[in-house]
Amino acid sequence: MRIDAQGLLADSEYISSPNCDERPSGKIELLVIHNISLPPGEFGGDGIMRLFTNTLDVTAHPYYQTIAALKVSAHFLLCRDGRIIQFVPCLKRAWHAGESCWQGMPRCNDFSLGIELEGSDDMPFTDAQYVALNHLTIALRATYPIRGIAGHSDIAFGRKTDPGHCFDWTRYLVGLCKT
Repeated sequence: MRIDAQGLLADSEYISSPNCDERPSGKIELLVIHNISLPPGEFGGDGIMRLFTNTLDVTAHPYYQTIAALKVSAHFLLCRDGRIIQFVPCLKRAWHAGESCWQGMPRCNDFSLGIELEGSDDMPFTDAQYVALNHLTIALRATYPIRGIAGHSDIAFGRKTDPGHCFDWTRYLVGLCKT
């Protein structure tokens, strides 16, 4: 797995999200781990892709009406089967963290990469997702000067809960050492 000069993951699916812009500083030094499922608790549909591309049919599920105005994205989505979909080139700022702060630096979107795992706070993630996350993390660290890895809940304390208590940080971080 490798990231090319345009900030795209080679040999992976790319679906362009309009919910991004230029990075003010150009620096990339933080990975932010999230989870998402649309509708909540359901997996395998196209809701996440539609949310990130502003094509969500708000009549398809009652929950969608509550998020209809959101303009959000992430750099990467790791599906339950381990497939990786990229929505925003790494060199651009994706809109994933919202109001946030890491090590005294606000506006984490400015200097981070957002990685969404298809899942929820209260359901274990799959083996395939951990394998894909480890390989992606290694590729990103080989390309950019990543100084830290945080959960969304760590940078938006009190506002967000993901990746949730079912995300196995030890498994993820030990896996980085073994890969």
